[in-house]
Amino acid sequence: MKKILLFLSVLLATGFFIKAQDNNEPILLKIAGDQITRSEFEKVYRKNNAKETNFDRKSLEDYLELYINYKLKVKEAEALKMDTSAAFINELAGYRKQLAQPYLVDKEVTENLIKEAYDRMKKDVRASHILIRLEENALPKDTLAAYNKIIKIRERLTKGADFVTVAKEVSEDPSAKDNGGDLGYFTGMQMVYPFETVAYNTKAGQISMPVRTRFGYHLVKVADIRDAKGEVMVAHIMIKMPTGSIAVDSIAAETKVNEIYAKLQGGEDFAELAARFSDDLTTSKNGGALAWFGTGRMVPEFEKVAFNLKNNGDYSQPVQTSYGFHIIKLLDKRGISSFEEKQGELKAQIARDSRSEVSRISMINRIKKESGFKEFPKVKDEMFKVADSTLIDGEWSAARATGMNKVMFSLTDKNYTQTDFAAFVENHQTKRTGSAPAVIMNSFYDQFVEESILSYEESRLDLKYPDFKALMQEYRDGILLFDLTDNKVWSKAVKDTVGLAAFYESNKSNYMWGQRVKAVVYTCANEVMAEKTRKLLKKKKTTRELLLAEVNKSSQLNLNIREGLFAKGEYEIIDQIEWKKGLSQNVAASGSVVFVDIKEVLSPQPKSLDECRGLVTSDYQTALEKEWISELRSKFPVELNKEVLNTLVRP
Repeated sequence: MKKILLFLSVLLATGFFIKAQDNNEPILLKIAGDQITRSEFEKVYRKNNAKETNFDRKSLEDYLELYINYKLKVKEAEALKMDTSAAFINELAGYRKQLAQPYLVDKEVTENLIKEAYDRMKKDVRASHILIRLEENALPKDTLAAYNKIIKIRERLTKGADFVTVAKEVSEDPSAKDNGGDLGYFTGMQMVYPFETVAYNTKAGQISMPVRTRFGYHLVKVADIRDAKGEVMVAHIMIKMPTGSIAVDSIAAETKVNEIYAKLQGGEDFAELAARFSDDLTTSKNGGALAWFGTGRMVPEFEKVAFNLKNNGDYSQPVQTSYGFHIIKLLDKRGISSFEEKQGELKAQIARDSRSEVSRISMINRIKKESGFKEFPKVKDEMFKVADSTLIDGEWSAARATGMNKVMFSLTDKNYTQTDFAAFVENHQTKRTGSAPAVIMNSFYDQFVEESILSYEESRLDLKYPDFKALMQEYRDGILLFDLTDNKVWSKAVKDTVGLAAFYESNKSNYMWGQRVKAVVYTCANEVMAEKTRKLLKKKKTTRELLLAEVNKSSQLNLNIREGLFAKGEYEIIDQIEWKKGLSQNVAASGSVVFVDIKEVLSPQPKSLDECRGLVTSDYQTALEKEWISELRSKFPVELNKEVLNTLVRP
């Protein structure tokens, strides 16, 4: 939440930190001694009001108020020395690392990866695999053993052995016991990069050479390559199967979905049935509609039926998945989005995907070249002499390298010594069972080199990229603004329960309930069921559970009951009936018959503080902020040159 709010304040403040270069520029504003020129403010205004073509006085003055208030808050944070606290410094450093990431990859390589991913998404591949597991940092002898093992498996397959049978026998992917290694259809960006690359580069019917991923070695057999199915949008009605359900639950769920299917075949509206009966509460209100999805995004049973529907409006027979029973209706089909539409999404995906390492390694190699990276292998080898079994247990101490301070590698004018490396190992070690000390030390060295190179480049970003420097300034002031506003307004309003209660009492008339009814709504399948329900209610001995059990004997769709407090506009049925105690007349609604039992009509009254705490808290925060801004304006002098402001006004 803090990060989100911070981003909102940064967006509000974007551009507030542009400094004018012309000392002869007219001064528009002075805030506690800081001068803001006309051109500086104009750049800020343009950046945050990009859609505005005119500079009318009201827009300028309104924005100027926001600008002044922002500057006053940052000034107060600086006066309180909040920018020197350890918490602030650490938080800003964390954001710096995040903001630096786009600058620490090879953009050309990234663009090629995006294009490659998009091209692959034009095809769907169906493949099976056999996995021999291997740790990422396995010893060379273990790596060789795993490789030899999978090569022998491949030899069996190339001599005619059945892939499914062999996969069930030897694959170390647990799911292979059931599916024979079959992964179904997938498309670009759905598998780890090395696996995906081999799958797309292997012809249908062929078996690949071993490919290594972070899971181990794989053999990939491609069964089919087809043009991408694109995406579908469907709606569904779901009857959920409870977790740990038994046979009787399955029978009840299947009976219910078959009854709904019969109603569909009888001409009833899909969306209305979804609203009334679907257990997927997130979609039932909008007719059961799901978001667009493509290959590999849904469970296979659901996906297969969805893609096999031919025409918009077609719906399936009930289909069972691990979630329950579904009736699926096709709303629309489309091919894959254009490259321009997909580009931003793919860029974000690649940044989180293993293939981002390709771009990262390319960037590291470029920095090495630019910075004159020089390595001293003999000095590196000396460190391997102090690698022992304590590395395996994660208990290695830098003291083992006491007196060792030779330069291991250098970048431009910066040296990285054995002492630096020893401290790195001590601070980054964890238990590494199954690896030899020398392997662990070598892994640490590679990591130390890469992190040192990227850290070196990061330290120079402010000098190389003005936009990065400006962005860091925005985040710096944004963090200060958030922390101070949180202390003065947001958290204070939540923690100050006495002040909140007093504010509520003073403004109670602003938080009123309108007229409401306490009622029970009975939705019946037809007039017969409505009459049966009314007769049972007149006996006055029937509980909700017994009433449902009795009326729904022949069908689970005969009766539905909803009860609660209702205000005008909340529920259409409640709005249609006369508000008086007792049972209402029958009302026809969406193919059902509805009547209401009004228990009580409640007059308008103030909401309790608990009933409107969120709204009261928000209003209290607004009041606190107004009071705080008034104090800041009294504390820090603000001078506005209206003549200069007038020169900005353009109709």
